[in-house]
Amino acid sequence: MFILDRRILTHFDYMQPILFTPIILLSFFLIFEAHALLAEKQFVYTCVGTLAFFIFFFIPIRKLIWLIPIAYFINIFLLLSVDIFGVEKLGAKRWLEIPFTQFTIQPSEIFKPSFILMLAYLIYQNPPPHNGYRLKEFLKISFFIILPFLLIAKEPDLGSATVLLIVGFGVLFIIGVHYKIWLSIVIIIGISSPIIYTHFLKPYQKQRIHDFIAEKPSYQVAQSMIAIGNGGLTGKSEDEATQTHFNFLPISTSDFIFAYLVERFGFLGGLVLILLYVLLIFHLLSLNNKLKNDYFTRVVVNCVALFIFIYVAVNISMTIGFAPVVGIPLPFFSYGGSSFTIFMIFFGILQHLITFRYFWIDK
Repeated sequence: MFILDRRILTHFDYMQPILFTPIILLSFFLIFEAHALLAEKQFVYTCVGTLAFFIFFFIPIRKLIWLIPIAYFINIFLLLSVDIFGVEKLGAKRWLEIPFTQFTIQPSEIFKPSFILMLAYLIYQNPPPHNGYRLKEFLKISFFIILPFLLIAKEPDLGSATVLLIVGFGVLFIIGVHYKIWLSIVIIIGISSPIIYTHFLKPYQKQRIHDFIAEKPSYQVAQSMIAIGNGGLTGKSEDEATQTHFNFLPISTSDFIFAYLVERFGFLGGLVLILLYVLLIFHLLSLNNKLKNDYFTRVVVNCVALFIFIYVAVNISMTIGFAPVVGIPLPFFSYGGSSFTIFMIFFGILQHLITFRYFWIDK
């Protein structure tokens, strides 16, 4: 076990909480203003997420690295179980009921930390050569990316599945894969796109694409754009934020909370939030230079950065009509416990790897 000493304080990456804490506080303010009861629940979620952060911060991950493949395949088993024992809601089987309780879990959410760690484990065990991974190594790692993609897409939850796919291959792009492999993938995707659209997408998924490219936006997006326009440069007072407080704006505290933010604090408020996310992402990516030879930590850093980038880009884009409407929340900002807790686990794992790296370097 590592020994707790003053090096924990000197190695801890304080910039991460400095950047995401204001996002959490601003979110709580907006949720409280919209619905006090939801704010109470969000406070509980925040406490749970903070507890999860500290639990994963103190778990000796490198010492227990042999457990990572086991955890990965346990989560794969849970994803497989969804098809057999899953609880169906709104036409999709994405949840498992915890026996003897009324609670459910969503395996596609709790799978994400083990997904990140499995990628880190695989790349740590077999780092890329100078010119990047060749086909054999690329296919081996791709198996562990594509398997959960297929299982989650089958639920159906194409949004979450696609995020995993982009994060997985995005990390491989950053870490290093031979350019001929990427060129081949681009050509294959270009040729197969019409076939995928025609034969593999569900009707509701095609409808989302149709709504996105249609001349007239869907009701949700139209109300979101009205709220954003209503905010102007500096925003409206609580009484004048009519789109939110008269319930014209759908799910204003979760999927469309960015539109709610802009209605209240205007273009400048939205710009500040985006700037915080951009600084957080660039800070994480900058750690690649500091951790050049530590592939395990680098993979985790890049995975977390990519998750944040994709979630933020897709969520904000859909609120302004630049992307199809999918259930992807803003990290640390949208109401809900699952997403918040998962991202706190991400940062707990990441902070552990950064803070306690001195222990492993000394070894």
